[in-house]
Amino acid sequence: MKALLPGTIVNGQPATLGVMGGGQLGRMFVHAAQAMGYSTAVLDPDAASPAGLVSHHHILTDYLDEQGLQQLSACCAAVTTEFENVPAPALRTLAAQCPVAPGADAVAIAQDRAAEKTHFVRCGVPVAPHAVIETPDQMAAVTGDLLPGILKTARMGYDGKGQIRVKSRSELVAAWDQLKNVPCVLEKMLPLKAECSVIVARGADGQMVNFPVQLNLHCEGILAVTRVYEGAVPADLAAQAVAATRAIAEGLNYVGVLCVEFFILEGGQLVVNEMAPRPHNSGHYTLNACDQSQFELQVRTLAGLPLTQPRQHSSAIMLNLLGDLWPLDSAPAWDKVLALPGTHLHLYGKLSARPGRKMGHLNITGATPEAVRATALQAAALLGIEAF
Repeated sequence: MKALLPGTIVNGQPATLGVMGGGQLGRMFVHAAQAMGYSTAVLDPDAASPAGLVSHHHILTDYLDEQGLQQLSACCAAVTTEFENVPAPALRTLAAQCPVAPGADAVAIAQDRAAEKTHFVRCGVPVAPHAVIETPDQMAAVTGDLLPGILKTARMGYDGKGQIRVKSRSELVAAWDQLKNVPCVLEKMLPLKAECSVIVARGADGQMVNFPVQLNLHCEGILAVTRVYEGAVPADLAAQAVAATRAIAEGLNYVGVLCVEFFILEGGQLVVNEMAPRPHNSGHYTLNACDQSQFELQVRTLAGLPLTQPRQHSSAIMLNLLGDLWPLDSAPAWDKVLALPGTHLHLYGKLSARPGRKMGHLNITGATPEAVRATALQAAALLGIEAF
């Protein structure tokens, strides 16, 4: 498509970029698009959605509502998505009316763990030993060398949801029953040393750039801490992760921002875990530590603008802020946290806090990894976050 330049006027107003989904990722996309001079539109059924509250237009419909999709495509020059479970058929409907990135086919693969693993293998990227379980016969055919393992629903699982650890065949059968016998993937449990992720942005012309490799720490399946600085991930593993992520994006003919998560095994091997066809929690540090954020790159890929390799100018640690941190009827001690050097608070505008809900994140930047880590530990102590 022809580049949609910032400042372009369409029907008497700035060109509009749309996003399917009104969560925090959509909110930060909207902010980035508005900063570059675009109008924005959000389709989300929640009247209090974080992105809808700050967008020029908020279409309050379900993601498959035909009138809502028609309204979105009519007002937008291009549309993206902010979470992987937006129905792929909705993206196909929109694509018949306006450019959509990422495309429905790529999103559909990311929505299905079995299809996702098939794609990884096709791209030559190592995956954990696994088996697809959709029928009783496939369950019976599972070999003992895949146990202990993790049974994951093939669809609709994120942040640790839809996953059950199993040690024996009897536990596996019980877990599948607990998951209502939906299609699942059983993954062999591997000796993990660490987890990391890579974010790339790829344009419709095939141009691709990437951020540095992010070292991640999860707690109960939810990202807790991301560290990004020289030495956080060994250089050889970082190069492998970047190359694998680029191959995965190329194999999808992907357009947009893509995050791929990896396991680093005790022996030093790299194994791909999953991908997210959108900006990612582990890339939030880019808002303060890089000359371009992942959300600006999302805008650039959607609008067909040039991509330049982002530069990280500061060591960074990101702390995820969950609803568990909010005391009853009060807020955390932000005044004390923001008194620390290099702290940047990002709250998502959610009206109620609850355990496990992502309410915001805290970026800590500094000149050296040591300085950033020291400040992050102080901030974590003030917030009651377990030391990392």
